[in-house]
Amino acid sequence: MSGLLAGKRILVTGVLLESSIAFHTARLAQEEGAEILLTGFGRVSLVERIAKRLPKPVPVIELDVQNQEHLDTLAARVSEHFGEGIGLDGVVHSVAFAPQDALGGNFLNTGWDSVATAVEVSAYSLKSLTMSLLPLLERRGGSVVGMDFDAQVAWPKYDWMGVAKAALEATSRYLARDLGHKNIRVNLISAGPIKSMAAKSIPGFEELADVWDTRAPIGWDLADPDPAARGVVALLSDWFPKTTGEIVHVDGGVHMMGA
Repeated sequence: MSGLLAGKRILVTGVLLESSIAFHTARLAQEEGAEILLTGFGRVSLVERIAKRLPKPVPVIELDVQNQEHLDTLAARVSEHFGEGIGLDGVVHSVAFAPQDALGGNFLNTGWDSVATAVEVSAYSLKSLTMSLLPLLERRGGSVVGMDFDAQVAWPKYDWMGVAKAALEATSRYLARDLGHKNIRVNLISAGPIKSMAAKSIPGFEELADVWDTRAPIGWDLADPDPAARGVVALLSDWFPKTTGEIVHVDGGVHMMGA
C-alpha cells in the first residue's frame, strides 16, 4: 500500500455534510492509505449516511465531547474497530459550537453559560479528546490536528467563537508542550471560510466571507474544502515529524495581508 498515510489509523470528528472539511479529510486520508473511523454527535444516522459517500465503508461511533462517559469509553470503543493493542496514529478535531446569543454582534451581552459552552466544546474538547485517546496515541506516537479560524484579529459577528478559537490555539500549544515527550504532535489548520454546516450557523457569515474576495492574494473558493483537507492530511503524515504547536494557515494568504 502506498500513500502519505499508508497503514495509519485515523479518527475523524466533525463530519456532518459532504461539504465539510472533515468529510474531505476523511476521503483524502482514505485515498492516501489510511483506515478511518468517524464520530457522530446526536445525529449519528446522518453521519452514517454521509460516510457511505466515502471511497470505502467507514464505521461511526457516537461522541459528545461534553459527555464524560463518552470520553471515558472512547479509547475502548476505538479499539473495538481498529483492534486491541494496535493503537491510533492520528486524530482530527473538527468540533466547534457556540449558542446563538454568543454570535452575531451580541458580544457585550452574552452571558457566561453561553460563553462556557462555546469554550468547552470548541477549545477544551481538544484537550479532553486527546487525553481520552492518549492510551492509543502514545503506543507509537501520533498526530493530533485541529481545525482553527484565525484568532489573531476580531472578525465581524464571530464574537465569542473568536474567543473560543483563541483558546483553541493556546490549548494546542500547551498540549504540544506536554505531549511532545510521548512523540505526539499537536497542530492546527487555520482555514479560510467554507460554506459548510458550521458556516450556516454563524449570523453574518457572508459579511465575513466577503473579506476573502478582496484580500486573498492567491484566491479563495468558498465552495472548495479540499485545500484545507490537504493541509490536515499533510500534518497527519510523517512528512512533518518535528512540527508541533504550529498553526498552518490554509486561507489564500488573507492572514498575512495588511490594509
